[in-house]
Amino acid sequence: MNNRLQLSQINIGEDLPDWRLEKIFEGDVPTREDYLGAPLLILFFSLGCPGCLGRAIPYANRIVYENGDKIQVMGIHTNFDGVDYSLAQFAKAKEEFHFRFPFYKDYNFDTTFLNYGAGGTPHWILVDRNGKVVYSIFGSDPNNALLRLDYMIHEVKTEKQ
Repeated sequence: MNNRLQLSQINIGEDLPDWRLEKIFEGDVPTREDYLGAPLLILFFSLGCPGCLGRAIPYANRIVYENGDKIQVMGIHTNFDGVDYSLAQFAKAKEEFHFRFPFYKDYNFDTTFLNYGAGGTPHWILVDRNGKVVYSIFGSDPNNALLRLDYMIHEVKTEKQ
C-alpha cells in the first residue's frame, strides 16, 4: 500500500529503502546489503528519550543475547530536536547501557527517521532475511509494542526461506 502523502518510503512487503547514516565510532557505515541473509531489527532511538534508555535499548540487548546470529540488530540514533551529541557522550552511553549491537547517527539528525516514517523514539523496523520490510511500530511499552515485536521476531526467525 502506498503512503498517500509520501511521508514514508517504507511499505510492508517491499524492500527496505537505503538509509543515510554517519559513523560514530571506528569502522564504516554498513549498507542494507550487509544485513541480507538474516532478519534485521532496526531501533531508532535517542539518548534524550527516557523510553529508549529505560526499555528499548535493554530490549534490543536482550534480543541480541537470546537470539545470537538468528537475528541482527542495528541502532540508529536520531534526534528530531537537533541536539548534537559528542563522541564522549556516545561512548559513555555505549558503556553505561552495555550496547550489544552497533549503532550509527542518522544523517542530518533525522533523515532516515523521516524517510522511514518513524513515529517518534523508540521506533522499530523489522526486516526479513531477504531485505523486505515485515513490521514497523513505535513505542516501548512491554505490553504493547515490545510484545508485538516478540511475536513478529519469532515469526520472521522461523519462516522458511
